[in-house]
Amino acid sequence: MARGKNQRLKFKRRRVGDTDYRRRMKLLRGGIPRAVVRISNTQTTCQLINFDFGGDHVLSSINGKTLVDKFDWPLDLSRKSVPASYLAGYALGKSALAAGHESAVLDIGLSASSTGSRVFAALRGMVEAGLEIPHGEEVLPDDDRVNGTHIDDSIAKSVEKTRASIEEALS
Repeated sequence: MARGKNQRLKFKRRRVGDTDYRRRMKLLRGGIPRAVVRISNTQTTCQLINFDFGGDHVLSSINGKTLVDKFDWPLDLSRKSVPASYLAGYALGKSALAAGHESAVLDIGLSASSTGSRVFAALRGMVEAGLEIPHGEEVLPDDDRVNGTHIDDSIAKSVEKTRASIEEALS
């Protein structure tokens, strides 16, 4: 702990481990919006955020509740699974394109960058929607995981139905 007149206290979000300011500054220097993906205990949240010196501005936001309320995702299915994350990313990509944003950079925060994870399922949804995000193809989950056939065959029908609903609402 920093004490004394010659020592400087670190930012609270850095001390607690909530923000990596070095990585954040690298993302902000590019000048393009950030596609932020966060996984909570109940749902996946995808946001398109633009930096301003007065504070970040959310340009578009999609979460698991939005999938259920607006895009016919079944209420009894998980809102943070790989298919739900993919659909949240897909919906964010479509809404960003409708608002005139063609490119972004992925911001996963302090999440682990495991190949095929829910964060990269959301990235795949954004890329398939048409949003230009720099990425490597090897980190994206395969078709079986995105469609939910690794969970249950009935989820694949729900994914297609929800994707069609997103296409209809945001195109």
